[in-house]
Order: sequence, then C-alpha cells, then structure tokens
Amino acid sequence: MDVIKQNSQAWDKKVENGAVYTKCVSEEVIQQSKSGDWQISVTTEKSVPKNWFPNELEGVKILCLASGGGQQAPVLAAAGADVTVMDLSIKQLEQDEFVAKRDGLKFTTVQGNMTDLSCFADEQFDMIIHPVSNLFIEDVKPLWKEATRVLKEGGVLIAGFVNPLLFIFDDEQEMQGNLEVRHSVPSSSISHLTEAEILAYRQSNETIEFSHTLEDQIQGQIDVGFVITGLYEDDFGGHRMLDSYIKTFIATRAVKMRIE
Repeated sequence: MDVIKQNSQAWDKKVENGAVYTKCVSEEVIQQSKSGDWQISVTTEKSVPKNWFPNELEGVKILCLASGGGQQAPVLAAAGADVTVMDLSIKQLEQDEFVAKRDGLKFTTVQGNMTDLSCFADEQFDMIIHPVSNLFIEDVKPLWKEATRVLKEGGVLIAGFVNPLLFIFDDEQEMQGNLEVRHSVPSSSISHLTEAEILAYRQSNETIEFSHTLEDQIQGQIDVGFVITGLYEDDFGGHRMLDSYIKTFIATRAVKMRIE
C-alpha cells in the first residue's frame, strides 16, 4: 500500500469531515497572539511552556513540520515569527491559508513529506515545531536526521509524539471499556490485517498509523546531534479510558549541538 498517498487522502477527508485536528484557530486567538498573548500545543491538551521559546519571536525562522490545519503556524506568525508550514495534506494547508487571508498574516505553505526536507537549505531555520504526526511514517530516523540538517546550530526542535503503550491496546475494545493487549511495538494499523482487509482499508480513507519505540523517538533525536533539554507528558483530557492509567503523549524540547 502507498502509505504517503493513503495518508494524504485520509487527511484531506478529515478536513472535509471537520476532525478536531483540522479546525483552525479563531480570529480572537490570532488577535491575542498579535498582542503577545499566545500559546500553542504539539500534543493534545497541554500548551508548550513559553520558556521553550525565545523571549521574542520577531524574525525567528520557524518550520512548522507536518503541522497543517491552521493551528500552530498562524499563531506563531501572528506573534512575529517568520513561519513556513509543511504538510502532506493540501486541504490541511488550505486551512492555514484561510487563516492567513482572514487575519492578514504572512507565512509560506509547502506540501511535502516530513521525511524529505530537500526543498530547504542546510541550517535554514531557528526552530522546528513538530506536533504529533510522526505516527504516520514508518521510520522516524530520517525525520530526525532531516530536522537537524535544516536547523541552525543551537536551533530548537519541539516535537510531540505518542507514547508507544497507546498502540498495544485494541482500540475497539477500549471503547467498550476493556483494555485488551493485542499489538506489539513497533507495528502498524495494517500489519495484523489480511490481504482482503488491507484492500478494504485502502478504500476506507483511513490513515495508516505506525507505533515507534521510545528509543527511536528519544534516542533517535540524540543520535543525530540533539540534546534533550525538556520533556512533558499529556493525555486525551479524560476522554479515553487509558487516561486514568497513563499519559499517552510526550513532548520534547531538543537543541542541535555541534558534533565534534
């Protein structure tokens, strides 16, 4: 199955259906951001700590990576940053463009795969904002490698990702109140399906998701030259059964260091 094509089409469909991660921020949020009162999230509920950012965003070059949907990029642009947002989904990028036009913002939108940043120069950005999205790629290591390449020395990567424990449980059973361990890590949402089920999945416009080990998520950043300087956990805000037992999302702040 063509994962890139499937996920691109699936996210376009999510926009059409008004899924939560495709809903752009309000005019009020943008006005507050222009006045210096801004915040963003890269997970689900919690906001990224303000001390993870420079004191002033004016002129800071930020890549919002796999971050379409009219949420992070418009807020950061309104706060003064020089923003580029890249996403696989055209319709997600259209949400960003809608906010830009509505609220008089300027930033650049680029359609592309998060693991291939070849359209950007080495050391082009001061920061990368990468909300929970690398579950849609099979291997996160090329993502971290590309992120360090396009960041300046001392640049900051703020990334959200899924705690792999979320993936070991059967989703349908959890919705019925049962925590049933079914899947291994790493794996994918189609790795346990028959050929007939995969064909049906292809026609369903559902995203293909991949679970990654914490080693690949955290040590993977360190291996390419990042130093982790911050970490917090998040959950579904009490909407999922697992929230009573464990935080299912993680955010990290990492700084690109010189490799001797």
